Amino acid sequence: MYIGRIVAAGMTPNGNVTAAYRVSSRSFPNRTAQLRDETVAIMPRRGHEADLAKSPYIAYNALRLSGSIALATNGSQTDPIIEKIAMGMPVRDAMALVLLAMDYEKDTLCTPRICAAVDASKKIATLGIVRRDAVLVREFELAPGKIFYVSTYEKNAPCKHNLDEGFNVEHADDICEYMISGGVFGGFEKPVTAASAVWNGKKYDLAVADAAV
Repeated sequence: MYIGRIVAAGMTPNGNVTAAYRVSSRSFPNRTAQLRDETVAIMPRRGHEADLAKSPYIAYNALRLSGSIALATNGSQTDPIIEKIAMGMPVRDAMALVLLAMDYEKDTLCTPRICAAVDASKKIATLGIVRRDAVLVREFELAPGKIFYVSTYEKNAPCKHNLDEGFNVEHADDICEYMISGGVFGGFEKPVTAASAVWNGKKYDLAVADAAV
């Protein structure tokens, strides 16, 4: 099944919160996740920079941090959401406000904007989406070994059914690989690259990984 881009928020078996992102793409598969300090950016792979002229939506910051909060999204909404959170706005409110203001992407597919955030201090996940027909933002209590997700297509609503209850990895590198080919995500087609942030008790560890070509 092809479900497009995926954001996820959950808790490792040892009780550490994590936020993750996966690019799945049929139109622009030549992309990579680049780790820069506390930010992960999605960029064209070397030799495919010309893709930027074809779509303004294929390069963006996909993962950013603010204190105990990690945020993953599929587009340019990442920066304004995390900036409002850093200014003291509740995660739910920042996500809903920015999604409503920016709306879905104005490409040929009217691609939804999706977001997932975790708060290590509250053990809460917040997932959101803006589609042509809805703006949905929902909070979930986290439990060890479970990860919620929302995607741009098919699984495009934050709900208790979009849940992997066999989430069995702990480290950021392993979470990236899990997003590409593990658990429920292994059944979703066209993986390209992934990024993750996982709380280690003091701060977030980040990692990126490309899918096998």
